[in-house]
Amino acid sequence: MKRLYMLAFGLFLTSSLAFAQGGYKVGAKVADFTLKNTQDQQMSLGQFKDAKIVVVVFTSKNCPYAKLYDGRLQTLASNYADRGVRFLFVNPAIGLEEGGDTIKTMADKVDTSISEMTYLLDYQQKVSKQFGAVKTPEVFLLQSSGDGFYLRYKGAIDDNPQIEAYAKEHYLKNALETVLAGRTITTSERRPTGCMIKKF
Repeated sequence: MKRLYMLAFGLFLTSSLAFAQGGYKVGAKVADFTLKNTQDQQMSLGQFKDAKIVVVVFTSKNCPYAKLYDGRLQTLASNYADRGVRFLFVNPAIGLEEGGDTIKTMADKVDTSISEMTYLLDYQQKVSKQFGAVKTPEVFLLQSSGDGFYLRYKGAIDDNPQIEAYAKEHYLKNALETVLAGRTITTSERRPTGCMIKKF
């Protein structure tokens, strides 16, 4: 009886842990989602089906870590645009009760002149929970296939948030190059560094 109890408890603990971690596992098919952009228009992941890769970046203009990566991400978006890569920046609405981002305030804060970068507001955090995003910035590299998008990499952008010039490992860039070359990413997850996404 005791052995059966311990086995049942172990299975419960395992399932609870898996649920707590949540989000997509690398290799999983990503469900379509729809959010509003800075022009208050509905946009879906499916609209980018012609792209080879879509990089979903969970970010916030209220997060110091995310601000440190603005320039790096803009450079990546511009450099890889001609190779079929699009960037979707998703704001998980951190700190709404403290005057956080809305469609209007986000539109005032972001640079919308770069066509390869699309900004979306995840007002109810449905998409951030769907992906299992826990920090800003945190990236999810999705590869387009005939029947949708599949997650190939998730986590950190590089190994030095503070100083770009000191970064030695460029995780996202390397992942992009690997997928575009038709190869399999060796390390497909890296722990992100940034501001915690406050769930509500």
